[in-house]
Amino acid sequence: MTMTMKRRGLYRQGTGFWRMTAKWAVAFGALYLLDGGLFRSWGDALVWPVIGILLWAPFGIGVVWYPRKDQRVTLTTRELRVRRKRLPMEEVNLLHVALLWLDGRSTADDQPVLEWIRSDRVVWVPLRDGRAFGVEFRDPAAFAKVFGAFATDACGGPEIVRARAAAATYPEPRPMRARPGADSSWPDLLDIFS
Repeated sequence: MTMTMKRRGLYRQGTGFWRMTAKWAVAFGALYLLDGGLFRSWGDALVWPVIGILLWAPFGIGVVWYPRKDQRVTLTTRELRVRRKRLPMEEVNLLHVALLWLDGRSTADDQPVLEWIRSDRVVWVPLRDGRAFGVEFRDPAAFAKVFGAFATDACGGPEIVRARAAAATYPEPRPMRARPGADSSWPDLLDIFS
């Protein structure tokens, strides 16, 4: 008899495509209603939805959404999935994540996690081999709260985490750089010249 274990989803962040499309439709729909109701006729105001549709593909998709398409993140009890890259929990240093969460700090800076504002921010996930994997979030504090609580529970609770961290030795996580061949950006290409 085979047992299948259902993966429990802890955190999910989409790409924001439909949110962006809805905001686009509301903005140009409001312009249509405002212009048609107050200034011109409804037929003349029909130009606003047409402009919105024509500008949606190059600017809405190309400028607003496309740079953020890699922000699809799913955290389960078994893995952290960023777009198509899967990071198994066996590779993540959960003890370090739990200790950071209990101390209220992050790998990247000294700003307390609970004071992080809701904006695009890279959260560094420490790995067992001493590297740290960067993941970009729209609400980094919410992810840190869920991931920190999961790591603390997985390690046995706050007291066990502090005891194990005092006895354990592992390298301080260092952010890893993107490989120049795959998904390279301009700063990575410009590093060749320095």
